[in-house]
Amino acid sequence: MKRLRARLRTAYDSVADTRRGRAAVAGFGAVAALHLAWQFVDEDGPVSSATQILLMPALAAVLLAGRSGRSRLTDLTLVALGASWLGDSVPRFLTDDPGFLAMVGCFLVAQVAYISGFLPYRARSRPWTEWPARVPYLAAFAALIAWCLPGAGALAPPVIGYGATLTAMALLAPGVSGLAGVGGAVFMASDGLIALHAFADVTLPVHDFWVMLTYLIGQGLIVAAVIADDEEPAITRPVQPVR
Repeated sequence: MKRLRARLRTAYDSVADTRRGRAAVAGFGAVAALHLAWQFVDEDGPVSSATQILLMPALAAVLLAGRSGRSRLTDLTLVALGASWLGDSVPRFLTDDPGFLAMVGCFLVAQVAYISGFLPYRARSRPWTEWPARVPYLAAFAALIAWCLPGAGALAPPVIGYGATLTAMALLAPGVSGLAGVGGAVFMASDGLIALHAFADVTLPVHDFWVMLTYLIGQGLIVAAVIADDEEPAITRPVQPVR
């Protein structure tokens, strides 16, 4: 826990070091707080919709303010945030299954971008390299699929495919840092709440609030981990035998 707080503090200090960074953090915090508060007022209203569309651009501004230089991980995180923004926005112009598939497709791109960014760190991720640490993630994925599959119908293949990709992202995230690992797991929980609501009729009180709270925590912790990361290992490749 101390290490997580230290990494979070490192990320905050990197962003808050400039006026631009402090403005970016304040902007994201204000939009996120208004969006979450509005879930208790009118979760489908114009204020909720407008603030949701602003969330990922505001978080991207925090990331750009916190990194003094560009890196592969930063660029792919920006791609993931951009795809997430599309996932938050595009379904508002569609209805029913097309809207749901558009959302899944956009967030699938986001997960693939995160996987690509986290891949060089895979050797440092215990859930990716060690079976005991991997089991809780796989168990959560299997339980979610078993719970949702009966109600998914024709959407079962994309649901399974997205769930597998999401689980792979969560397994790889701890390689960046414990902060990213927590973020990946919370992001997985957020999407699990969406699936349970859509296909298993499981609804929490103020359900959208919990979905968005975990979504913002998950994405925010991943971004904080990327800001705090200053050591980008090369992708390991098998050594070819000398002939």
